[in-house]
Order: sequence, then structure tokens, then C-alpha cells
Amino acid sequence: MRRILIIQGHPDPVPGRLCCALAEAYAAGAIEAGHQVARLTVAELDLPLLRSPEEFQTTSPSPTVLAVQAALRDAEHWVLIYPLWLGGMPALLKGVLEQALRPGFAFKPDAGLSGGLLGGRSARVVVTMGMPAFVFRWWFGAASLKALRRNIFSFIGIRAVRETVIGGAGEVKPATAARHLAAMRALGAAAR
Repeated sequence: MRRILIIQGHPDPVPGRLCCALAEAYAAGAIEAGHQVARLTVAELDLPLLRSPEEFQTTSPSPTVLAVQAALRDAEHWVLIYPLWLGGMPALLKGVLEQALRPGFAFKPDAGLSGGLLGGRSARVVVTMGMPAFVFRWWFGAASLKALRRNIFSFIGIRAVRETVIGGAGEVKPATAARHLAAMRALGAAAR
């Protein structure tokens, strides 16, 4: 049994988004397999954006940020689900990560590249997008996923990161959606 945190990173709170359905399918599979599941819905959080290095390094986190940090700390496996917007994660999700993954919590200040404090965890990143997945990987080189893996996950100590890329999300046919949801349910059951 693993402790899993599902971070549903779509900034639009309207239910019915593919990201919401994928998160629910993953959670259902994980719960059925006996894993503990916590959820974090980015659209429900009220956090300001950080505007200076001083804010990032020295201001005290708000109660909301402390709650996000507690959820991240308690989980052994993180599942990050979001739509690709302008080649990367939506700004709201990036803002939540900036608020939560601060010095002293996610990494040792002044420790360089070996200062990650959140090692021993694994992660799954699920990205939905309008373009075909092969175009994102081949033409664009999956640059935003590589940056997420290297600049955030690796930096904070998480090196076991798997990816799921779902293209054509704007026009998913029912049979295709069912396949994606079944795959997420299976990944949840396996806590992968």
C-alpha cells in the first residue's frame, strides 16, 4: 500500500474536463487496490503569485501553502495531471509549485544540485493537449516535460518520474476516452 497524492492541475474549476476524469479514474484504481489517496485540486486554491526572490526565500508560507506542503510531504507517490498551455503547465499550477517547493521544505538552501529534501518519492506526470502526442514529443521534443523532470523533480530529489502524454484532448471520442480512463485506473491500481 502506498500513500498517493493526486494533483489535478487544470485551473478551470468546471467539472467534466478530461483532466478531472483522468484524476478520478486514477484515484478509483488506487483506492480499489488499497492505496491511500489524497487529492489536491489547484483550481480550488487561493494563492498569490510570488513576485521576487525575497518572497520565495524568506516570507512565511500561508496556511494554504502549509497544507499543500503537508500533503506533498505525506505522499510517497505524486500524480500531477494538467493540460498543456502554451507549451507548458498552466500558470496557476506553476504558481502553486513555486509557493510550495520553497527552500527549507523542498531543497536545502545553498546546497547546489544535491540539496533535494523530497527524495524517496516517485511521480507520474499526465499531460493532456490538443495536438497529437507524437508531435509534442517529436517536433517539440517534449521540452516542458524534460524541464519539469530536470528543473523541478530532480532538483527536489524525485528521480523516479514516469510520463503519460494524451494528445487530441479537445476532440476525444468516447472509445478513446474509455481507453485513457482504463489506463489511468490501471496505473492507479499499480501506484505507478
